[in-house]
Amino acid sequence: MNLRELVDRYKSLAGAFGEPVALVDFGLSPEETAGLFTGMDEDYHISRFLNFSRGQGGVCLVSGNPVTHVCIEEGILSLL
Repeated sequence: MNLRELVDRYKSLAGAFGEPVALVDFGLSPEETAGLFTGMDEDYHISRFLNFSRGQGGVCLVSGNPVTHVCIEEGILSLL
């Protein structure tokens, strides 16, 4: 999944930027989820628009940190 596809899927799940979405809702396997979001988190230009949190739900390791949700800031549109 590229960045545009990720943002489009996030917007369809969240309804608006800045709303938390459970990582499991992206419909990927745990390995795919970890790989995708770790890759995005390791890119400074992308990661500054991603806010990970841990709450209720399935835990995924992103950059070695256990998280359950992501919020994406609208500023990410500048990268598309």
